[in-house]
Amino acid sequence: MESTQMEPMPSAQSSQSGALNRFLNIVERAGNRLPDPAIMFLYATLMVWVASLAFSMMSFDLINPRTGEAIVINNLLTGTAMAEFLASMVTTFTGFAPLGIVLVAMLGVGVADEAGYINTGLKKLLNITPKRYLTPMLILVAILSHVASDAGYVLVIPIGALMFKAAGRHPLAGIAAAFAGVSGGFSANILPSGSDPLLQGFTQSAAQLLDPAYLVNPLCNIFFTAASSIIVILVGWYVTEKIVEPRLASVEVDGDAPETDVDALTAQENSAFKRGSYSMLAVIALVTVWAFPESSPLRSAAGELTSYSAPLMQSIVPLIFLIFVTPGVIYGFSTGKFKKAGDVSVAMGNTLGSMKSFMVMAFFCALFLKAFGDSNLGTLLALSGAELLQSLALPGEMTIVFMILLTATVNLLIGSASAKWALLGPIMVPMLMAVGISPELTQAAFRVGDSVSNIISPLMVFFPLMVVYAQRYVKSTGIGSLVAIMMPYTVALTIVWTLFLLGYWALGLPLGLQAPYVYPAM
Repeated sequence: MESTQMEPMPSAQSSQSGALNRFLNIVERAGNRLPDPAIMFLYATLMVWVASLAFSMMSFDLINPRTGEAIVINNLLTGTAMAEFLASMVTTFTGFAPLGIVLVAMLGVGVADEAGYINTGLKKLLNITPKRYLTPMLILVAILSHVASDAGYVLVIPIGALMFKAAGRHPLAGIAAAFAGVSGGFSANILPSGSDPLLQGFTQSAAQLLDPAYLVNPLCNIFFTAASSIIVILVGWYVTEKIVEPRLASVEVDGDAPETDVDALTAQENSAFKRGSYSMLAVIALVTVWAFPESSPLRSAAGELTSYSAPLMQSIVPLIFLIFVTPGVIYGFSTGKFKKAGDVSVAMGNTLGSMKSFMVMAFFCALFLKAFGDSNLGTLLALSGAELLQSLALPGEMTIVFMILLTATVNLLIGSASAKWALLGPIMVPMLMAVGISPELTQAAFRVGDSVSNIISPLMVFFPLMVVYAQRYVKSTGIGSLVAIMMPYTVALTIVWTLFLLGYWALGLPLGLQAPYVYPAM
């Protein structure tokens, strides 16, 4: 895949022609001078190998909270390490989590798309959604997708591009708005999700290092994350329509993505859509009935449906496949798009064909992330930042601000929320408890920082997929182009969401269930 530089995107408004545009154009040009994403990950892997050799010769006083031992950088250039790297290369690639998630989900979504079911659904949705509210509606759907783990990356974002294109707007703006909601607003959600008990477990363990009797409610941030949804929607709405779309106004859509027409639907399409939608609802109803009983095998051992250990949560991607392939097949045969079973297989093959560049990037990305993790360099950088923050001994409000900035910075190096919090939590939670800040407030600050920089980190596991989505519409899109598009969201969300948390704290609004602001609780 050839990655060329997209021409700087001129603004359609004079207010956008100043410092902001110049800065974003510099970011775009610099980023697009980077190699093809797959080759960039290859070079990054080589750099990690060399750095691991250099840092393995040094000793560090930093203690890894997971092991209780001093940080040691592992040299990846030894004969043993290289032999292990080669022996595990295939499983490293096949075990790369986003690869299976994306391909399985896209098989189902691809059938629905090839059949025309999604196109018809978008036409109907556009008919009932005023054009001026398309952006906030898309971001809201993106936020709600957090309940379904990583479903938003493979479902909401590509559909966002289709919706914007069908509405006569730039498809990259649809990708940007949906990406901002799915990833930039990752910790904002109206409904509880699997990340709530996941983070709570780490927070409680960290708090008990200082206070062995301390307990943290899994929904200790639910009110704050629900209120944050409004902030993310408003910020995303403003940035999309006032900054991103004007910059995209002169960027030609020259990709190979299928056209999405907005002509009136025929009687046959309406009838086929009803049949397909009824079949989709039937699948959802069957899963609901299956999951409802307390003894359902879709529940965890504790009887929960939303915990990470629940089979239902682990089956989200296969369910996405079923929920979309079923109406896609029904719609395709009803309209005559599919005439035999082999046509469905062809549709799936076409979908995978469009994902070939992502699979190449995924291979090199998986190798890089394994090397980075095995070397311990990410752990060293994360703990060094935490130690710096601890040494500053700032007032409570400033500590929370720096906590958010530290997390956002570490997020550029370590994509997994659980991995970051496993490293930072045992340091930050007791440290802030010692100065009177509750673990629940510390966790809320972490969630803000963990969200805002996702969308500008090429090391985030789904970032290469976003580049592929964008290249389907604008072939010249590079990493720099996407970072430049998403940078305004990161800056705006960092500022506004941080101020919102500080204001929320100042007003004493409840963070969630059993969630004090101070330690010990008053």
